[in-house]
Amino acid sequence: MTFSAFDGLLWLALMLTTLSFLQRFLHREIQTVFLLLTRDINITIILFALIFIPGVFLHELSHFLTAKILRVATGGFSLIPEPLDGGRLRMGYVETAESDILRDSLIGAAPILFGTLFLAWVAVSHLHLVVMWDTFRNAQWTLFGLGLQTLPALPDFWLWFYLAFAVSSTMMPSDSDRNAWTPLLLMVGGLLALFLLAGAGAWMAATLAPPLNVFLRGVALVLLFSNLVHIFLIPPFLLFHRLLVKLTGLDVG
Repeated sequence: MTFSAFDGLLWLALMLTTLSFLQRFLHREIQTVFLLLTRDINITIILFALIFIPGVFLHELSHFLTAKILRVATGGFSLIPEPLDGGRLRMGYVETAESDILRDSLIGAAPILFGTLFLAWVAVSHLHLVVMWDTFRNAQWTLFGLGLQTLPALPDFWLWFYLAFAVSSTMMPSDSDRNAWTPLLLMVGGLLALFLLAGAGAWMAATLAPPLNVFLRGVALVLLFSNLVHIFLIPPFLLFHRLLVKLTGLDVG
């Protein structure tokens, strides 16, 4: 079995790590720009929250729907931002009852699952990025460049670009969403070890690994789209931040 048969997991881990970093960096730059413009933390929080309302709504709705599907009781639902200790900001929440490790983990992972499906739909149905991916993969650089130039001419391109940004920038599970992941991963790792010790490794590598790897590659490709959206937006906010610092003589530490 070659390394490429398992590269989907590595690409997924790389894309998730990159998205987490880019998301935090861009959020900080956006908040800094708003704070320098308004000189008011409360107005900054409101403006920041307004930008991400579509993504926050999908994030919390995914928790709510997954809890309902898994028959877990739900409580309050809020999209109102709330400052937390340590300078953090909670954009919204859904109250769910504690259940078992599996259902808690699925509810916690719901935002990235729903977000990935939404981004895949936008990329395929509205931005036609499958064709561009084919030209990139086949090193057809001229066609790829032409595709990039024509993207803004697509119907409602900037609307779909904004929604892709808002969703991809808020779909990462929060610390509370990941509470049940560690014991579940330990259980899955233990079961995998038992299967391997029982001699099922060859069967799993031949039967389960190929489709799983294809799936993970697909998810990683969608997350690459999310990363590119963030990379596109970071330079303008960085430049605006530097310009405001020069004009006002102030900066945010």
